[in-house]
Amino acid sequence: MLWLRGTELIPFENDIRSQPRFKWDVRLSLYSRKCGTVEGRTLDISESGLGAMLMLEVPLGEIVELTFTLPFGPVTIRAVVRQRTAFRYGFEFVDSFEVREIIRRACRDLAVAKSV
Repeated sequence: MLWLRGTELIPFENDIRSQPRFKWDVRLSLYSRKCGTVEGRTLDISESGLGAMLMLEVPLGEIVELTFTLPFGPVTIRAVVRQRTAFRYGFEFVDSFEVREIIRRACRDLAVAKSV
């Protein structure tokens, strides 16, 4: 796992994930059929998912719509709520290839920022 601090990627030991995560702190809007619109903040992002802090409970397993900003602009993507610990949630992206490619490009750009 990697965290982005400024322009520096910081590796973490003992990570079993296949894709690196990057610290990403921006406003998040989540739409849930069961809960309506919920506001929060992103914590980290990878090609396959997103971590976020939410103040309201969202059911595990629900497919939600996430809207947040990447370095090149806003993005809306569908994701499934995979995990919850207190107010921290983990989401797995489930949208189409085209939408997920936007996330892949953003993660590649974040990785390249470290090498410059």
